[in-house]
Amino acid sequence: MSNVTYTFDQKENDPQQWYWFQEGLSKEEVNQVIKLASELPIERATTLGDDGEVMAQNDPNGARSSMVKWIPQSDDWNWLYVRMMELAKEANDETWNFDLISADENIQYTEYYANENGHYDWHQDVGPGDLASKRKVSITLQLSEDDEYVGGDLEITGGGSGSGVLETAHVCPRGKGITVIFPSYMMHRVSPVTKGTRRSLVLWVGGSHYR
Repeated sequence: MSNVTYTFDQKENDPQQWYWFQEGLSKEEVNQVIKLASELPIERATTLGDDGEVMAQNDPNGARSSMVKWIPQSDDWNWLYVRMMELAKEANDETWNFDLISADENIQYTEYYANENGHYDWHQDVGPGDLASKRKVSITLQLSEDDEYVGGDLEITGGGSGSGVLETAHVCPRGKGITVIFPSYMMHRVSPVTKGTRRSLVLWVGGSHYR
């Protein structure tokens, strides 16, 4: 008697790959975002500790140095949420095939300043807690032109430790409207900005644990 397995065919995925769009938003749409966001309050960015609690970051030489605004889920901003989630769905359908349900967190508008050593060291976007544990796909949409700042590269790696992280890191494309999407468990960083200001949007999509 032959060995027969009764299973459904599974679509392959590429769990260590990232995806990008040349024009996630048009330059006109980017300008609209910057104008609307100028009316929102700004605060210093924080990080999550190992216990999932928010940790303040006030040291330019610490893990993170940037300022953030939180874009509300309101009628004025609905089009942006819809667009970014459409980009996430296309990337996911092409690459990872995760079960994506929702975006439960607000879009983060971030500014990195050269005069404050703007950066974000190597980290993952997943973590403990009700929200961070349910992030599956991270979206970074760039609002600055390539020549508006020096440094500030988004770098992604699928593994490695110590100097090995740098050896395996991919420097992502940059420019106004370019959008990079990757699994939230992948290590990534924003290298120090040495001139100018880097502006970007970040959104996490998931809504349930990985599967």
